[in-house]
Amino acid sequence: MRGAVTREMSEWGHRSVLLRTVIEWLRPAPDTVFADVTLGAGGHAEGLLEASSPTGRVIGMDRDRDALDRAQQRLERFGERLIPLKGDFRDAAWRIEELGMPALDGVLMDLGVSSMQLDQAERGFSIQADGPLDMRMSRGKGVTAAQLVQRLDESELERIFREYGEEPRARAIARKIVEVRQRTRIRRTRELAELVKTVSRGGGRIHPATKVFQALRIAVNDELESLKRAIPALADRLAPGGRMVVIAFHSLEDRIVKTTFRDLAREGKGCVLTPKPAAPTRDEIRENPRARSARLRVFEAQATEEPRA
Repeated sequence: MRGAVTREMSEWGHRSVLLRTVIEWLRPAPDTVFADVTLGAGGHAEGLLEASSPTGRVIGMDRDRDALDRAQQRLERFGERLIPLKGDFRDAAWRIEELGMPALDGVLMDLGVSSMQLDQAERGFSIQADGPLDMRMSRGKGVTAAQLVQRLDESELERIFREYGEEPRARAIARKIVEVRQRTRIRRTRELAELVKTVSRGGGRIHPATKVFQALRIAVNDELESLKRAIPALADRLAPGGRMVVIAFHSLEDRIVKTTFRDLAREGKGCVLTPKPAAPTRDEIRENPRARSARLRVFEAQATEEPRA
């Protein structure tokens, strides 16, 4: 795996979060089949394909066409062992079933926005780089963050910031947005970030608008509902003893993963292998600051069927 990580950085300028931990939990081997339903830049899929050589396969799914195209280029050397699929992971289970694939030995979900998307100012995810206030994971599909900011009333903006961003000054920020948009449209990431700074106190490493941007991104892409729907559906696609690994980056996602895994275990569908989530080491955080908030949880499908009555 050390060679894979080195190549990942030198050729692609990207480091996948908790890569070695993912490989250890998913246990790739020849003839295994995995679904990486948040393919992104393809780093995790690359690790799985290398470790399952020569016959393991990975279904790589992403709703972002740019990410899917880039990952296919990166993983071209694996040929037909990579099965690319464009779509939202909420639909992954039935889309995979349509492919006629066997039950899955493992599923990976690496949630949130990718480094590649953050680095593209025109996508509208970044607070630091000015760009259009877009935030759509799937380009050209659905409403943009700018449209939400412009159209929603004050109470709905407050709800989004409070529920999806856990922003303590949600009401004041929503009120300020409504006040400003009566004079001018808020169309750019920098405009929104500067507006939030005038309301929110604080400083340090975290930008005052971080939680507002998170909340808008979640609302634009309906991320939490997609997650609630995807986990149980994908768990049903696991082979006996197959595992699902989910990496979350904030408490809202992690809470859903924890609760859903626990519910699946109570229903007799398997067991949770991580009573406490796995976290990156200090060395990994130093090498890859994006990993700082990552939390990884693992669910294993029941190894054998219950005896019939």
